[in-house]
Amino acid sequence: MSLAKASIAYTRSSRDSFSGSMSTPGVEEDTAYRMIHDELTLDGSTLLNVASFVQTYMPPCADKLVKENVSKNLIDADEYPATQMMHSRCVSMIADLWHAPSAKEAIGTATTGSSEAVHLGGLAMKKIWQKARKAAGKSIHEPGYVIPASYLSFYKLIVNRPNIVMSANAQVALEKFARYFDVECRLVPVSEESRYHLDVKKAMEHIDENTIGVFVILGSTYTGHYEDVKALAELLDDFEARSGCSVPIHVDAASGGFIVPFTHPDLLWDFRIPRVVSINASGHKFGMTYVGVGWIIWRDKAHLPEDLIFELHYLGSTEFTFSLTFSRGAAPIVAQYFNLLHLGFQGYRKVALDNFKNARSLSRALEKSGYFVVLSDVHRAKGTRNGHGIDSPNFEDYEAGLPVVAFKFSDEFKKCFPHLQQKWIQTLLRTRGWLIPNYNLCPDCQDIEILRVVVKENMTEMLVQRFIDNLFDVIEVLTSDKEAQQSFLSPIDTSRVDSDQRLHGIQIRPEESKHSGTYARPC
Repeated sequence: MSLAKASIAYTRSSRDSFSGSMSTPGVEEDTAYRMIHDELTLDGSTLLNVASFVQTYMPPCADKLVKENVSKNLIDADEYPATQMMHSRCVSMIADLWHAPSAKEAIGTATTGSSEAVHLGGLAMKKIWQKARKAAGKSIHEPGYVIPASYLSFYKLIVNRPNIVMSANAQVALEKFARYFDVECRLVPVSEESRYHLDVKKAMEHIDENTIGVFVILGSTYTGHYEDVKALAELLDDFEARSGCSVPIHVDAASGGFIVPFTHPDLLWDFRIPRVVSINASGHKFGMTYVGVGWIIWRDKAHLPEDLIFELHYLGSTEFTFSLTFSRGAAPIVAQYFNLLHLGFQGYRKVALDNFKNARSLSRALEKSGYFVVLSDVHRAKGTRNGHGIDSPNFEDYEAGLPVVAFKFSDEFKKCFPHLQQKWIQTLLRTRGWLIPNYNLCPDCQDIEILRVVVKENMTEMLVQRFIDNLFDVIEVLTSDKEAQQSFLSPIDTSRVDSDQRLHGIQIRPEESKHSGTYARPC
């Protein structure tokens, strides 16, 4: 065997020593812990993970509560009545936050995350559509044959397959609902003109009598933009007046549901709009709990069909459940209740405002460099979609959206350095510990490649400054000689952050040393 072939064979066989089966004798618990602990150190840093929307830090008191309740199963209501009471309180508080007609009698449940919550919301709309079709003497099933594209318009009225409408920038969980539950998925194309999210007028072109509902996204995964729930509801009101078909709205507020109520309380997107029948959000995103909890709230009992509710008698008492799973850890619900109790309205608002301040600082630094164009709009003046951002002390002066910064190489930069690939930024930033995604936008805009930073509560001003410095270090490496590249790739001391250091002529205001009163930790 040649040296090259032997090297390849060795690499492949030694890449993972796991045999694929359990060892017969097992190992000591300390040994197992050390093996697993050491292997997990190869994961990236949760603190420097700006790719994910998921919260990665809670204070010590919350950690203690999670540890104390990690063995509890939420479904065991009779065995853990106090935990069930906390679950009910969370549902009521969140329903009140979203202006449900009756918060004290709110209809909702915790879920594993927004994926399960979206599926429940979609199923409820499908069941209601089926019931209305049956009452009208119409079929609810799709004919068992394939219709040629040339005859689609002719057969439109006899094809009874339910459909769901959403923008092409929808998160995969929304498309999963359509595929898993036999609903036609109608994706509304997005464009630069629509700011890469739902164009409500184009959405109406996809709606007919078989539309079970519309998923409207309060906070795009791609760019952080909010879709216009109110404008779509008004168009659907007009559609119902003309056609007699009532099409409901489910708001996917996976990220925005725990931001908008605190930062833009006057924005109409929730149950204040009669056509909104259900809303979901992720507690483990801007609800600021550890991963494992989402929420769905329905407007009232009428919008949660009885077909989705199961009555149980074998856990010691009569219980009702309407989730896709059965067993569920109670610890994430306890953590959510801790946040709602500890932070309150003002605490959540303060955290959100700090997130936006840091997102805007990062956006302005990126634009000032000339290397990048920022696609997200939260740093721009209200109602403005193009041009550079503003630097105003008044929060109300800015465009609404998630604290997300989506950006790409500027045209001028690409002209000067046409050989550089944007994905190299993602790779090289990993050498400094940063986890940042580089990806293509959704269909119809897939030729646009973006980098994205999610600014969460634990990304302090100091970390934003460090990210800017490291990012521009990467740019200098990619545009300079080999000596600079070797210098960048050499080991550095990451044990401290010099907040007074000025690199690349760009600096944001250093973070104050005193504790902010929120979850932010000193670096």
